[in-house]
Amino acid sequence: MTIATKDLLKQLRRIEITSRRLANDQLTGNYASVVKGQGLAFREVRQYQPGDDVRTIDWNVSARAGETFVKVFVEEREMTVMLVVDLSASQRFGTQRSADAGIAASKAQVAAMVAGACAFSAIHNNDRVGLIVATDRVEKMVPPKRGDKHCMRVIREILEFQPQHPGTDLRVALQALVQVAKRRAVCFVLSDFIAGGFDRTLALAAARHDIIPVMLSDRRDEELPDVGLAMFEDLETGEEAVVDTSDPAVRAWYAHQVRARRAVSEQLFRKLGLDLVKVDTSKSFVGPLRDLFARRARRARS
Repeated sequence: MTIATKDLLKQLRRIEITSRRLANDQLTGNYASVVKGQGLAFREVRQYQPGDDVRTIDWNVSARAGETFVKVFVEEREMTVMLVVDLSASQRFGTQRSADAGIAASKAQVAAMVAGACAFSAIHNNDRVGLIVATDRVEKMVPPKRGDKHCMRVIREILEFQPQHPGTDLRVALQALVQVAKRRAVCFVLSDFIAGGFDRTLALAAARHDIIPVMLSDRRDEELPDVGLAMFEDLETGEEAVVDTSDPAVRAWYAHQVRARRAVSEQLFRKLGLDLVKVDTSKSFVGPLRDLFARRARRARS
């Protein structure tokens, strides 16, 4: 076993323990507030009782039996949860220590933890979990299944993934989601959402599925360190540039550009009525997920 393989297995084990613990202790109890069943499914017929809705009377059965019978329906609880994960080259960027894992973590590693917690919560609710991994094209798809073993596969696929194409194009991931998920699903879309151009595709996906954007951010995405002249490389294009980080105007311009791009995405999410979850790589993702569940529970009650 190589050192790289040992390190990967150690990461996988750490993320499994973290995701499973957080899902069990803090998320699973509220998970049901996020998902809604597919509708009503017929269960049985029974004799009519005073107060029953006359619209549920089964006239064919009633005619044959000589008594009035009504149809009984139950909520069809089974749902499919799809994890759509942007793992373009920029997701390998990470400078902060994860509050959940206790290690310096890239956005991709935090995505694996968030996806793992969502997957374990879904599995414990007897829902199926599927995975779409994308860069500027769909590079990996895992069909929805149940079970802890399947959860581990989903986490492993994210953690082991090495992009063949470094660019980002969320349109292809969302198009794949619409094509492969025929029934309505709950879809967590994990990305830094810095690259745009996916407005129309997201709107089409949101019309069919329950889309939950999970915006991953590293503090250094927006804040250049003051280290004087420094060489920077774009992880997706390979382009390099020398930047004078000691110039406050340069740092301010850079921060404004990144924030403006994210603001466009956030405005789109609000327009489509989507529940945005913001995850800072240096902070626990449990709070933002709990807030999501709580918001949805309040809406369901009202």
